[in-house]
Amino acid sequence: MNGDWLLRGRDGRLTVYLPSGDAVLCRAERGPGGSWDAARTVGGGQKLHPGPAIGQGADSYAHLAAWRPTVPGESGLVHSTHFRPRLAPLDWVPIGHPDKKGDRTGPPAVAVDSAGRGYVFVRNKGGGLSLRNQKEKGGWGPWQDLGGHGVEGDLAAVTGESGLVEVYASVPGGMLHWRQEEPGKTPVRTEGVDVPVRPGTLRALATSAEHTTLFFTDTSGDVCAWRPGEKPVTLIASAGPGPVSAVRCDIEGHDCTVLAQRSASGRVAFAAYPTEQESAGAWWTESGPQLPSDAVVAVAVDEHDQVVAASVAPSTGTLLLARRKDEPGLALTAWQEI
Repeated sequence: MNGDWLLRGRDGRLTVYLPSGDAVLCRAERGPGGSWDAARTVGGGQKLHPGPAIGQGADSYAHLAAWRPTVPGESGLVHSTHFRPRLAPLDWVPIGHPDKKGDRTGPPAVAVDSAGRGYVFVRNKGGGLSLRNQKEKGGWGPWQDLGGHGVEGDLAAVTGESGLVEVYASVPGGMLHWRQEEPGKTPVRTEGVDVPVRPGTLRALATSAEHTTLFFTDTSGDVCAWRPGEKPVTLIASAGPGPVSAVRCDIEGHDCTVLAQRSASGRVAFAAYPTEQESAGAWWTESGPQLPSDAVVAVAVDEHDQVVAASVAPSTGTLLLARRKDEPGLALTAWQEI
């Protein structure tokens, strides 16, 4: 999944969203901190291409987007909304193609604004960025070309504390950034940055009232943090391949950012530091059993605003969960299969 696939619903229950073959599955807690329901298919029986995306709004509703095959050699994007963990997600709704028709152009990304409107971003055939978003009074607006060129890999879409939507994209030798100036307005391109980025390693997080922070891995293997208007900062050597998962939480009265990543040793590595204070430094601590090479990791906060982490390995289907212990630091409970 492109985006945070471990989410807390408005009733405090956790939900996980997992790609499975030509579908997306979701599983939800029966109650906060309780047992889990069996997996169900998102959006009905439509067959999907790999690489779905997910975003969550302030209302805690989840929005999903994915490519689906249409006619031979062509594909179109579809969208679904999941209102509550124990309810079935809505059926997939076709939202078209950024170039009117054609095959897949790149993995989509999803963000949700303060009014609960979904924004679906995707690369277009020209290598720039296109957007289609929901209208305030229902339905979808037209596809919009946001410009740019050379976009590669996964996009990172995020909604700031202001409720304004932003999106980041890597290009050869640099990073591009778009941001809404006002609620409901089309995001506009801001100043980018020249930095050697590994495509497919982007993850964005709202870190203050003024800023979102983009985490990415550079070509030397370091996890870096970038806030538009500032210079990228090297935070920590990458624990392993792929993007980090990131969440803000309170640790002993301090606003902290927690990162998680499958390490090169196969275990889950965690690091925490004071939010937006990268100069304080961060260190990896490994946890749990050794995971298959295709395992991915996600972090969120539970109904008590405490860190909860999940890992899943598509090759085995094994889903593991661990929660923060009620003790100082970032110690976690033993990982349990759900």
